[in-house]
Amino acid sequence: MRITGGCHCENILYEAEADEKGVGICHCTDCQKLSAAAYRIVIPANEKNFILLRNRPKIYIKKSNNGNPRIQAFCAKCGSHIYATSTEETDNRTFNIRLGTVDNNRGLIPQKQIWCRSAQSWTFNLNNIPKIEKQT
Repeated sequence: MRITGGCHCENILYEAEADEKGVGICHCTDCQKLSAAAYRIVIPANEKNFILLRNRPKIYIKKSNNGNPRIQAFCAKCGSHIYATSTEETDNRTFNIRLGTVDNNRGLIPQKQIWCRSAQSWTFNLNNIPKIEKQT
């Protein structure tokens, strides 16, 4: 499916052909720390199908939970994380685009959860937490 998106300050804009069946929740400790939340949701896209429309993200490389180096791409102005990928340049490298940066993400429902051993235990039972429509 065709998606568009960008960072919070709109310094970086992109479009991509992404796999809505691959939307997933990641509970790894890197995603928890990078998102400042209990988990992060991503949608995968092949690097060849990811097009930057405005500006380039800042890149840094960190060894991930599984020991492999991972590229983290984010906006240097507002800090929004755009995607992560491997450092290996292959023909089928996947960009895991941060779902929060996708413009029309309402219908993109996670199909899997990974790194569940690192998950905050309460994330598997959110139905018991009171729901409030908006902040007052």
